[in-house]
Amino acid sequence: MGSLDTNPTAFSAFGDEGEAFQPLNVDDVRSYLHKAVDFISDYYKSVESMPVLPNVKPGYLQDELRASPPTYSAPFDVTMKELRTSVVPGMTHWASPNFFAFFPSTNSAAAIAGDLIASAMNTVGFTWQAAPAATEMEVLALDWLAQMLNLPTSFMNRTGEGRGTGGGVILGTTSEAMLVTLVAARDAALRRSGSEGVAGLPRLAVYAADQTHSTFFKACRLAGFDPANIRSIPTGAETDYGLDPARLLEIMQADADAGLVPTYVCATVGTTSSNAVDPVGAVADVAARFNAWVHVDAAYAGSACICPEFRHHLDGVERVDSISMSPHKWLMTCLDCTCLYVRDTHRLTGSLETNPEYLKNHASDSGEVTDLKDMQVGVGRRFRGLKLWMVMRTYGTAKLQEHIRSDVAMAKMFEEFVRGDDRFEVVVPRNFALVCFRIKANSAMTEEEADEANRELMERLNKTGKAYLAHTVVGDRFVLRFAVGSSLQEERHVRSAWELIKKTTTEMMTMN
Repeated sequence: MGSLDTNPTAFSAFGDEGEAFQPLNVDDVRSYLHKAVDFISDYYKSVESMPVLPNVKPGYLQDELRASPPTYSAPFDVTMKELRTSVVPGMTHWASPNFFAFFPSTNSAAAIAGDLIASAMNTVGFTWQAAPAATEMEVLALDWLAQMLNLPTSFMNRTGEGRGTGGGVILGTTSEAMLVTLVAARDAALRRSGSEGVAGLPRLAVYAADQTHSTFFKACRLAGFDPANIRSIPTGAETDYGLDPARLLEIMQADADAGLVPTYVCATVGTTSSNAVDPVGAVADVAARFNAWVHVDAAYAGSACICPEFRHHLDGVERVDSISMSPHKWLMTCLDCTCLYVRDTHRLTGSLETNPEYLKNHASDSGEVTDLKDMQVGVGRRFRGLKLWMVMRTYGTAKLQEHIRSDVAMAKMFEEFVRGDDRFEVVVPRNFALVCFRIKANSAMTEEEADEANRELMERLNKTGKAYLAHTVVGDRFVLRFAVGSSLQEERHVRSAWELIKKTTTEMMTMN
């Protein structure tokens, strides 16, 4: 493509002085990271002015750069230049304060620093012995977060009386948390029912509301459950789209009467579509009748439960088997970081443990430590505990609570804007910092026409690059989701987004 890539004498594998290749030359580390830090700082200063959604076409980057890898080295400045000119313009900027889609993916200076340091140390903490401090840090960070959430001590790695049966592990995403607990529940149900291995799988049934994240149903298939026995229980406006315990009991009992084994129930605190909250305690009481595993997916809204005014959404959690939440969504800890807590780690390790000769050691044999490899799908693992600890240690509970409350207050403000404009309606009661709204049908517009109007509104908004909203379907109606919580968001960004929504709606209605 250029002289740097085609001239083997310009930049050889041995550098200018013929020195051997040193990928961790300390001077290069300092120089490259200084430039990377400058890039990051400049990015955060300018991201507000960038289009949230890029105007690029599939395959653009291969055309911008090159389809084949370079043979010869180039100055790091060339790499950084291509990053700025080709990669950044093709990014959807989740860090933008004008990002209101999906759920937020929050970040902070402390989290970035923690992730950077963890990447530099590059430890692979599959066993305690392989990385004592990394394992200990993960245990400590999880216990700190459990205390912030006011979780029962039965979920903690250590209690005042010493080590108990509960504990936690930091995984990548909620998908992994669901998968590993499904596997543990599956094996327990097979043992309980006297079934053997694959032959018994067709008898096992699992349950969740229809608002549950699609990753649950995917994880069920990965864990081997028969799709015919994966129950998606309909919800409605009468329960604010939360799971109805009476309906759950009816379905589980019918399955049990038909010879199936109710195995696993997933309750959600803060569903993706509408932020619905399943009644954790009531769901746990129903599942207990069948000795089924109960998992609580609190990926997004679990962070809010560090605030006392939101903690009631977890009432009854002491009766569930596992709970997961993702600080990378709303607790200022960059992706990826999902915290899984279980009341009995042995039920998890019993299904996931591996013990090859080359990993055997005195610490593991002593029983005084839990090797975190045995609470996840793979063996290798990143040092995620460092960034989570650095966030909590740097900001403290009070600042993190302030962050949550500020986002909720901005969402309330937006909700009031919507309710004050008779062209719109709030579709479901606002929970936390998500507002589900739409242009409403009226005497001149059918529900189907309103659906199309809302779809057009979203597309127009997103094309401006000044805001990014996503949608869902609630009660068979097309609904816009306005999720507050980007780390750089301020009240002025919410106000500007609302002004853009009003202006765009007016233009649409004038044209029609």
